[in-house]
Amino acid sequence: MTDITQQWIEKDKKQLHPVYHPKSHANPLVIERGEGVWLYTTDGRKILDGMAGLWNVNAGYGREELAKAAYDQMKQLAFTSNFSGMTSLPSIQLADKLAGFAYEGLNTTFFTSGGSEANDSAFKTARYYWKRKGKPTKYKVIARKGSYHGITLASTFATGLEKYHTMFGPAMDGFVHIPAPNPYRYEGQLKDGETVGQAAARELESAILREGAETIAAFIAEPVMGVGGVIVPPGDYFPLVRQICDKYEILFIADEVITGFGRTGEWFALKHWNVKPDILSFAKAITSGYAQLGGIQISDAIRETMETAADTEAYMHGYTYSGHAMACAVGLKNLEIMENEDYPKRARELGKRLLEGLKSLAEFPFVGDVRGLGLVCGVEIVSDKSTKTTDPAMAMKIFKAAEANGLRSRPLGSTLAFSPPLSINEDEVDEIIRRLGAAMDGIG
Repeated sequence: MTDITQQWIEKDKKQLHPVYHPKSHANPLVIERGEGVWLYTTDGRKILDGMAGLWNVNAGYGREELAKAAYDQMKQLAFTSNFSGMTSLPSIQLADKLAGFAYEGLNTTFFTSGGSEANDSAFKTARYYWKRKGKPTKYKVIARKGSYHGITLASTFATGLEKYHTMFGPAMDGFVHIPAPNPYRYEGQLKDGETVGQAAARELESAILREGAETIAAFIAEPVMGVGGVIVPPGDYFPLVRQICDKYEILFIADEVITGFGRTGEWFALKHWNVKPDILSFAKAITSGYAQLGGIQISDAIRETMETAADTEAYMHGYTYSGHAMACAVGLKNLEIMENEDYPKRARELGKRLLEGLKSLAEFPFVGDVRGLGLVCGVEIVSDKSTKTTDPAMAMKIFKAAEANGLRSRPLGSTLAFSPPLSINEDEVDEIIRRLGAAMDGIG
């Protein structure tokens, strides 16, 4: 480590980082610049970013078109309030572009600064909707164990990972968790003849009946679970979920913060199963991380209920940076790039190459499962393949060895996640495999 890098790290101690622990941040990477899929540190290292930042830099680093879009908009109008009674051209244009873009019938967008705010907005909007419908007792949200939905107070307790709860309890009322449809290690009970998808959907219906459908506002799910270990559900799961939500009058919130905008090989991931939600949460790749932006889209039925309410009560929800002019301008340009370069097609083709390459590493005794959809993949590390015993310590060793070898992944318990920029090329995909294999070989 160079002296200048050490000086920066000392100054960095004045900053409290997300998910901070002194041991994990003792020797952080100090990133100076990025180009394509590569990160460059202040001490001269070149690292292939196999995580696209935090699942979000889809267009890759150093896109001058996005920098110019931000610059041009900031010169003209960086910010103005987007609260009722005022708007801006970029927010109008982006909302218009997004109308029906993800799913037919989702034509109304509310902008936030990120995914946590988006999910918090989804929960509040669901409650608001049911009050408008004369059903104020419908306030609970059903989520899945292992899910991740953000770090506002509400989204923290919607998240199904207990490590996010322990220091911020007591838990908020109104969140119920059920088993996730994990084909590799399903936590629920499988009845004779049942698929994992059927069993997990049955758990949703059981929770609704147990809690009372009259108390349930919404069910929230990531189409592919991210932080919970890159879990790709069985093909029969989401169609059954949609049927159950319709049967009991429950809104379906799709958390596509990670899976949206081409990541899985479709513009939005529920299209893989021909299912559409009532509320969509998005963020991350809407700007490829070049500006802070997220939001929700609501169904026409929800918008109509809001518009035709008999009283004059306002939708008392909003953020200072809702519809931020510069961020929306960047989002528009980023969508243009993603469409012109056909990112869903790239994710399908290069994702297949990445998944096949990762599966070639299954010969290592500690590689238990390899899974993925498009350009989001996970490699689960185990101490025993026959028992599927998780091994977070070994996963961390492999993560550190890969980082030392110039490859950045993300350790999620026993799973190493890979979600590279969608601008990645074939040689760079192969480089991920080569560097990860070398790291595993050095440990094995």
